Amino acid sequence: MIEVKDLHKAFGAGAKRVAAVDGASFTARDGEITGLLGPNGAGKTTTLRCLYTLMQPDAGQVLVDGIDAAVDPLGVRRVLGVLPDARGLYKRLTARENIDYFARLHGIETKTMHARREMLADALEMRDILDRRTEGFSQGQRVKTAIARALVHDPHNVILDEPTNGLDVMATRAMREFLKQLKREGRCVLFSSHIMQEVAALCDRIVVIAKGRVVADESPDALRAQTGEANLEDAFVKLIGTDEGLAA
Repeated sequence: MIEVKDLHKAFGAGAKRVAAVDGASFTARDGEITGLLGPNGAGKTTTLRCLYTLMQPDAGQVLVDGIDAAVDPLGVRRVLGVLPDARGLYKRLTARENIDYFARLHGIETKTMHARREMLADALEMRDILDRRTEGFSQGQRVKTAIARALVHDPHNVILDEPTNGLDVMATRAMREFLKQLKREGRCVLFSSHIMQEVAALCDRIVVIAKGRVVADESPDALRAQTGEANLEDAFVKLIGTDEGLAA
């Protein structure tokens, strides 16, 4: 479970100080898929970076399976798998080598590493690219490799930032089924997306951030009822208070 409590993060100083996250609080629960939505500049990416310890918040608390990210960031990383907005593959390594490298960073012994890698290769349908250098990979191939790398240590909590961005139809369908499998395994899945059809189909709960604050934290049906909108996209636009819409 991922818990965010009164999170604050600002950049700059004096008159130029900008509060990117201004008291955000929400919980992503085990066995659920939680969507994190927000327009450009809403604080969504900053929130995610604080969650996976890339940034230190100015105030507030992040707990992952009860571990305080400020007190024990390494402990949080052990129970967290992250697909960041920048995939960051090592281009001269093969997909297999990228995955194995991260497994060794987590201290996974060789037999377990091989078993985990083979399981993920099957689950993500990426056996045909395992021994190819990632330089020149398509977007879908890069995403699959990055997800396998993020999950090789078998984390209970998973954060995915725009996991289907740039994928074709078949790769998107496979990715959605993979997210559902993570949920069936009882994992906590937190993902961001600006594709409302995807959010409606996958999410048990939706957290909407606008101007650094959580403006909604409900199921898709509850959000539609709350806003009086039949369409989730229209509900989202009403919640964030702008017609700038879904640029995430």
